[in-house]
Amino acid sequence: MVKSGYLKLPPGELAGRAKKAVAMLEDCTVCAQECRVNRLKGEKGVCRGGRLAAVSSYGPHFGEEDVLVGINGSGTIFFTYCNLSCKFCQNCDISHYGEGDEVSAEELAGMMLDLQKRGCHNINLVSPSHFVPQFLEALAVAAGKGLAVPIVYNTGGYDSPETLDLLDGIVDIYMPDIKFADDDAGRKYSGSAGYFTVAKKAVKKMYEQVGDLVLDEQGIACRGLLVRHLVLPGNLARSEKVFEFLAGEVSKNTFINIMDQYYPAFKASSYPELSRRITGREFQEAVDAARRAGLNRIYTG
Repeated sequence: MVKSGYLKLPPGELAGRAKKAVAMLEDCTVCAQECRVNRLKGEKGVCRGGRLAAVSSYGPHFGEEDVLVGINGSGTIFFTYCNLSCKFCQNCDISHYGEGDEVSAEELAGMMLDLQKRGCHNINLVSPSHFVPQFLEALAVAAGKGLAVPIVYNTGGYDSPETLDLLDGIVDIYMPDIKFADDDAGRKYSGSAGYFTVAKKAVKKMYEQVGDLVLDEQGIACRGLLVRHLVLPGNLARSEKVFEFLAGEVSKNTFINIMDQYYPAFKASSYPELSRRITGREFQEAVDAARRAGLNRIYTG
């Protein structure tokens, strides 16, 4: 079993980071939305998250990238709600309609430990940006009880640099989904001001912390950056600009999963430009654009 970097932190460091993160909830700047609500007193911002984390489900997941799944699966924890409001969200029951229940730090820690006991190769935090303080509280508990597997931060990319600083040395694998290379599209389709501007800063900081994706002798990811990009119809995401950014400002060795599974979910049918699936040609054009940009670790599984 590959062990996480958080085990190398000085005694008390995890608890100290958690305390700093929880303090951010009072005037919430946990994510890039910077709603400035007092979540400690029950005020709700864009994400609708409160003092406690909310979880929809957890368990071994075999639908992630091969380098995360391995033999026993990726130990996914699906957080309820989201700091984005994508009009085409394929998990809208969770992210928009709030399917799930609030859990204490001890309960969240128990989920992590159960996933490790079941042989999962990592703890995969799905949509964690708005619940980082709660995750850190739980991790401090879980690490004290023997949690050791790597942490995967599976995010929509709209992350605060200050919050990412608190995750330095804790998150082993950053997995941002860069949704748009256009700030106007980000605002229109995901309710996020300056989406690409924010995502670029966040991804560069992630790379500074963990570098290119590293696999162990069994081909399982143990550390590094893994980027996802969902191809949208009519190239609304400006995919080529995403790839040019990664190759030019991050690393040509960035492991990128170019995804073809877009379909018009949630409110996409209200937008004619989003109301159809992508074509095979559109997907191939995106893959070709990634190659032209110079990226050499392209995954399309």
